[in-house]
Amino acid sequence: MHEEWTLFLLLLDKMLSSASSTVYFKQFYLGCLAHASYLIGDSGEAAVIDPQRDVDQYLDEAGRENLRIKYVIETHLHADFVSGHRELAARTGAQIVIGAEANAAFPHFGAREGDTLRLGTIELRALETPGHTPESICWLLLENGKPAKVITGDTLFIGDVGRPDLAGGRGYTPQMMASMMYDSLHNKLLKLPDDVEVWPAHGAGSACGRNISTETSSTIGVQRRTNYALHPMSREEFVTLMTNEIPPAPPYFSRDAEINRRGARALAEVTAAPLAADRVREEINRGAIVLDVRDPVTFGKEHISGAINIGLGGQFASWCGTLLPAEAPLVVCADSVPRASEAVMRLARVGIESALGFVTSAEEFDRASIPQITVSDLRERRFRVLDVRRKSEYEMGHVPSAQHIPLDELPRRISEVAQNGPLAVICASGYRSSIASSLLQRERFPDVLNVVGGTAGWVRAGYAVES
Repeated sequence: MHEEWTLFLLLLDKMLSSASSTVYFKQFYLGCLAHASYLIGDSGEAAVIDPQRDVDQYLDEAGRENLRIKYVIETHLHADFVSGHRELAARTGAQIVIGAEANAAFPHFGAREGDTLRLGTIELRALETPGHTPESICWLLLENGKPAKVITGDTLFIGDVGRPDLAGGRGYTPQMMASMMYDSLHNKLLKLPDDVEVWPAHGAGSACGRNISTETSSTIGVQRRTNYALHPMSREEFVTLMTNEIPPAPPYFSRDAEINRRGARALAEVTAAPLAADRVREEINRGAIVLDVRDPVTFGKEHISGAINIGLGGQFASWCGTLLPAEAPLVVCADSVPRASEAVMRLARVGIESALGFVTSAEEFDRASIPQITVSDLRERRFRVLDVRRKSEYEMGHVPSAQHIPLDELPRRISEVAQNGPLAVICASGYRSSIASSLLQRERFPDVLNVVGGTAGWVRAGYAVES
């Protein structure tokens, strides 16, 4: 009887605890940057983890949930986007929390192993996990003293772990960072119970990892079984795996990390206005780049001569940061004022604040076009083909005899592309190939064609591929 009564009390306590729980947890996922941020709250108090630069969404959500943002937490000095931590703290009075090793140049609390932040009844406990960067910290969320979730930043992704070559010239080699990552994973994260949920800062498409899943959350147990980087291996094997054939970091990474170390200005201060045609021509003569943000087909029909096409419909900000010269003055060409304003905001997300203004028509300028061809046109006409996908994509299957130069390498390897006759540019769908086509046309390639539908369309049509 005593045992039955004890069991009843335990079950009742569990039911009451569950019923009274007010824990709020939401992931905000930004597809174009493959970036995840978080709002966590309890009993009217909240923390935002790894905020993107445009912070209104967190303020709006916190207001709806009657939460006061008490902490703004950074898991590390992000390199692939500019964070809104300073603006969010200024607008809420929250304390910024970042790893002590970050040497941040703004008022903050430098977190160390075991430091705890309390939100109502829940705790966020710091786990120092260097490896991706020296200051990387994962945050373990405890409910009723029990580990429930871990926000892993760029240390542990779903299906991958963070690249070890972004120490930012602080005296660490990739091998040293990979060795630290091994310890962080095996001595910290893999010591957690299997049912602890994993919530990373990035998903598929991010350059911060090489094999990131399309899933945006998982558990320690699932990752233990399925993540290639967590399979049993020696430290030496892990270091070799992590440092072998690391793709070059996009050039804007180091700039964004430094902006985040200082703290970016408020996004509202980054603006652009419409420009008269004469002013645009003057700026082009001075070296400004016309950035056309329309879709590939619209761009192909007609655009300002010399414009670079990076459409808002894809990973716009990442490709702008990768391909546009740092600090180059920009003139945005969009099909409407709202789209131009969106482009300026999304450029600011990766630290590009050099937009002089925008135009919404090409009519008053010298114009050019890029023909759009189908995969059947490509097969029938047998054009030379340039494939600008990533190496792994190309090796899985490509149009026979296609030359391969990944898009991020094209600006420095453009001399490898011959100019003898028509050149059909292809990617997976037509987005990256339109970017590449515009870069080639800007470099005076006379007869460039963009393949709409890309290799995906080629495969769907049943045409032969090489691998």
